[in-house]
Amino acid sequence: MRYAASLRRDAPWAVRALTYADEMAHTVASRPLPDGETWARSALSQLGHVPGVHRAGLALAEGGGRRLLFTASDRDNEGSVEWCEVDAYEDVPLNHTVRTGEAVVGSLEDLACRYSAFADRQAPKTCALASLPISAAGQVQGAYALFFDTPQSFDHSQLTELEELGARLGADLRRVQRATSHESRSLEAGPVPPGARAATYSVAADLGAVPEARHFVLRTLGSWGVEEVTVDNAILCLNELVTNAIIHTDAGCEIRVVLDRGVLTTTVRDGGSIVVVDPRNVTRDPLAVHGRGLQLVDAFSTRWGSELDAGGMTVWFVLEPAKSTVGRLAM
Repeated sequence: MRYAASLRRDAPWAVRALTYADEMAHTVASRPLPDGETWARSALSQLGHVPGVHRAGLALAEGGGRRLLFTASDRDNEGSVEWCEVDAYEDVPLNHTVRTGEAVVGSLEDLACRYSAFADRQAPKTCALASLPISAAGQVQGAYALFFDTPQSFDHSQLTELEELGARLGADLRRVQRATSHESRSLEAGPVPPGARAATYSVAADLGAVPEARHFVLRTLGSWGVEEVTVDNAILCLNELVTNAIIHTDAGCEIRVVLDRGVLTTTVRDGGSIVVVDPRNVTRDPLAVHGRGLQLVDAFSTRWGSELDAGGMTVWFVLEPAKSTVGRLAM
C-alpha cells in the first residue's frame, strides 16, 4: 500500500476511506469554527456537486493537536452546521490527510484489503473514495473526503481537479480566518482534551523576557516527565517563535503547552503580526530574521502551522515522542 504526498501522477493509488463508526464517541465541538458557517455550507455544497459524489465530509485541524472538527453533508445542518470533535489519530484516511497532507484515493474494494471493518460500514452505494488536503499558504488547514457511488479512474485530470478544489477551499477558509475578530483569543481559554496537561504563560513585550519563557516551558515539561529530546526541541522551536512574535509586534505574546498522550503541542499567540507564514518560503520568510527561525521549527517539529485572523497570528508546532508510533502508519 502506497501513499502520495502531493498527488503523484505516477503512483498506483492506495485507497483509504473515511467513515466514523456509529459506536465511536463523538463530542459536540465546544467551540465550533468561528464565523465559519458560511464557509462550511459553501464547501459542502461544492463537494456535493463533484460528479458521482453522494456524501462529503470535512475535517479541520484544531491548532495542531489531537482533535479535529468534523462535519458531513448527511448531517442535520439546517439550523447551524453540526460540528463534532474527533481524535486526530484515528487511523482513517481523512485524519491521515490532515496530519500529513497526503492524498489517498481509490476503490472500496482496495480499501477492504486493510480496512475491512471500515469498508463493511460504508453504504452499499459507495464504490470509491478520495481524501484530499484543504490547503492555503503552503499549509494544511484540514481535509475533505468524497464518497462516490460510481467507479472512479482517479487519472491525472481528475486528481488535478480535486487538488485544486482543496486549494480553493483552503484559500476561502484563510480569508474567513483573516477577517474574523474574536472577543478573546486567549490561549488559556481554549479547551483541553480529557486527561491532558496544559499550561499557559504570558510573555512581556521585551526580548529580555524570552529566557523567562524558555525557563517556564523547561520547568513545566520537566515536571511532566517529558523526554529530554522532546524538551530540547520544544525549547529550540519556542525560542524562535517567541522572539519573532516580539520583534514583529508592539506587544508581547502568550504561550501554551499541551501534553496529550505523549504528543506535545506548543502554541504561540501574538496580538498584532501581519505576516502570513508560508512553509514553502521559510528560507525567505521575514519572520526568519534570527537564525532562519522557521527553518528550525520546520526541521525539528513533527508538523507546524499558523492561523492569521484580524487580531493577530497564532503559530503552533507538534512534537511526537521519538519512540512512539502515535500518528504513524505501519506500511
